Amino acid sequence: MANSILPHALPSALDAYPGVTLLSLDCFDTLLWRDVHAPVDLFNALGEANLLQRSWAEQTARSNAAVRHRRNEVHIDEIYAELLPNASKAERAAAVQDELDAEARHCFAFKPTVELMRAAKARGIETIIVSDTYLDEKQLRGLIAAAAGEEVAGLIGRIFCSSHYGKAKSEGLYEPVLKALKLAPEKILHIGDNKKADVDGVAPFGVNTLHLVQFTEGSQQRIRLESAISSILHGTETGTALTHQPHRATLAAFEPQVQGAAETLGFTTLGPLFAGFDRWLADEAEALQAANGGIVHAVFLMRDGYLPQLVHEARGGTGHAVEISRFTATAASLGDAGAVNRYVEREILSDLNAVAKQLLLPAPEAAKLVKDHGRPAAFVKAVQEPQRMRRITQTSRAFADRLVAHVRKAVNPAPGDTLMLVDLGYNGSVQNDVEALIASKLSVKVAGRYLLLREQARTGLDKKGFIGHDDYDCAALEALCANVAVLEQLCTAAQGSVVDYEKDGTAIRRGNSIKSRQSDIRDRVQAGCLAFVQAEGSATIRPNTPPHAAAMWRRGAAGTLGRLMYVPLEAELEVLAAFEHDINLGVDNTVSLFDPTIAKKGLRQRGLFYMKGSERMYLPAELHGEGLSLKLSLLAHRRFALPLKYQDFVDNSIALPLIVADGNQVSTGSVTATPTHDGYYLAPIPIGASRFSVGVQFGQLYDWVQVESAVFMPVETFLSDKIRPGTGEVGALPSLEGMEQVAPHLFRCENEFAFMMVPPPPRQGDRPMMLALVFRPIAAREAAAPAATNATAQLTGVAA
Repeated sequence: MANSILPHALPSALDAYPGVTLLSLDCFDTLLWRDVHAPVDLFNALGEANLLQRSWAEQTARSNAAVRHRRNEVHIDEIYAELLPNASKAERAAAVQDELDAEARHCFAFKPTVELMRAAKARGIETIIVSDTYLDEKQLRGLIAAAAGEEVAGLIGRIFCSSHYGKAKSEGLYEPVLKALKLAPEKILHIGDNKKADVDGVAPFGVNTLHLVQFTEGSQQRIRLESAISSILHGTETGTALTHQPHRATLAAFEPQVQGAAETLGFTTLGPLFAGFDRWLADEAEALQAANGGIVHAVFLMRDGYLPQLVHEARGGTGHAVEISRFTATAASLGDAGAVNRYVEREILSDLNAVAKQLLLPAPEAAKLVKDHGRPAAFVKAVQEPQRMRRITQTSRAFADRLVAHVRKAVNPAPGDTLMLVDLGYNGSVQNDVEALIASKLSVKVAGRYLLLREQARTGLDKKGFIGHDDYDCAALEALCANVAVLEQLCTAAQGSVVDYEKDGTAIRRGNSIKSRQSDIRDRVQAGCLAFVQAEGSATIRPNTPPHAAAMWRRGAAGTLGRLMYVPLEAELEVLAAFEHDINLGVDNTVSLFDPTIAKKGLRQRGLFYMKGSERMYLPAELHGEGLSLKLSLLAHRRFALPLKYQDFVDNSIALPLIVADGNQVSTGSVTATPTHDGYYLAPIPIGASRFSVGVQFGQLYDWVQVESAVFMPVETFLSDKIRPGTGEVGALPSLEGMEQVAPHLFRCENEFAFMMVPPPPRQGDRPMMLALVFRPIAAREAAAPAATNATAQLTGVAA
């Protein structure tokens, strides 16, 4: 018979043990669960004592007990005697009570376990608690009653605590338990979450045991990483628990029954995120109602508001879907010359074709405008031509009337009502453009409520973020916004973006450029999210809503979101592998979310700095397989806005010897090669305006070397802050002297005179060029080799 059990099977656990007359349960993480990741995380919520001080005190108390009394278990009073050595008895008692109160706030009863206890009672079977704990029987019983309620506490008979007996379950605690029970061990079923304690420590006494496996392996890793990311985002300030994970119980109870990787992604990650967001929206709607009067309408901005609306409705709310894109919001805001000028000045350095289209000019006129006035100053002047400006503003005002008709048709608010615009975020640009228009035309108040808000200017508008400026600094918000495209593609509706409206307000959409397979996967992810929302709360029993509930869901959501953005799991990346991102600006552009092939090449050539200038939107996903340290480095760099440059990552270098030839002139020298990633080095070698041939004297340094790539590129491209691999690159055509290529990229240097000769590329005017050589040392030069032979490198082995 299997000696493990999954949480959802707990209520029927006794069915397989017809001879059992006593149910024995572990307490923590079996009956009582905490809404933090690890028990020690709770210590950060204790008065003036921080997590480390409380942990040190317990370690000292256990060490002293082992030396003085030959026992490893201690009572909480002994711990606080070490933590507060100079405090009075009353002060220590107050501190102990503070910890018990914190436990009561953060603990709850796991409902599947309680259902098992109820089933036992129905069969006439008593339930006891056998717990490894520094609390005594009275304290533990009081904690169960406070955290789970009197009904749950009333289901428990006797309680046995390791602190009383001086030994843990793994040390034989069950021996005195059996003596006290005076019951044959085969009549008992014991269940607990710790295999070493609850199975290995109890089964030798003849007791039936079951190991409660709380989480799947995937969830164990996921919530562990969420805890780490949460610590990076939130710090370790005292007075609040170190981590919050209100979704733990729901994952444990239901995830093993979720079918499919896409559904699992939605259930385990989007579910907790949007369940917390919608709880916050309900609180915000209540606050707006109290402040403004009238009716507060939840208005979900499509397309990204699609999943938040589904979640809102699944939780019993009523929402209105309104299709306002950045394109249509901007189009409706250009009703006067000042607005047009501000828009053009803001966007003049971007794609002028997109700017001309945004100005609502007819396609032929827009194309001619860009063709005839392609320079920024000329373009601005052409836009400001009076007749053209008049056409733009008139067209925009008519567009605005159609947009208002669309809102009226979808919501139909009464004067004095409040429209609560709901979106993923991140700057509230749509609200910036349409708030004044909607407020004046419909006589309503407008408020923006966003999942993630990082406002770029202090607009003074009524905006708030579930994860926003009230609780996070700008660097943390910017770090979370950097890769938000993955969230957008998982939340959106399977339809094209709105580009205009009929007179009656009906939305006019452009074609949907996203592949049907992506839409199918997204539908399954969203179904998993909704499954979590429907299950949330059904695995917990607590008599009162904890006072930290709002902060708990927010902090838990931030950890979940940050984990998905920076440390995605392999199963999640398999779901997202074929996803593309369609840029919602009234254009048809799509780009891949991530590309691991480009990443591997980029890391070797530039290190993490290869990401500069990339159009792909989910770059941390490309780092999968490159180690956790690289992902955490990227997160830390962004989260704390660290002022680091490439040279700060260079802690060693190689002086690579060179032969430089210019016609009949030959000289020797060296270039400094710096590390990039995975043992590779980059040697940047200037060659002027395609003037110099370069001989790289690998033989002086190595017996074996890998050459990843050798490409020529303009110097300004190499030095640019926005690097785009492939731009202006020309593959080198090297020849080999005393070097033998034994495999793609792998070379053996026959002696110390072996070198790779690289002739310059065709001249490109007076444009300075350079050779970017990426290599990895394999074996350092040890001894002289036979005479050199001539060869030519395979193009597939060296050229980029």
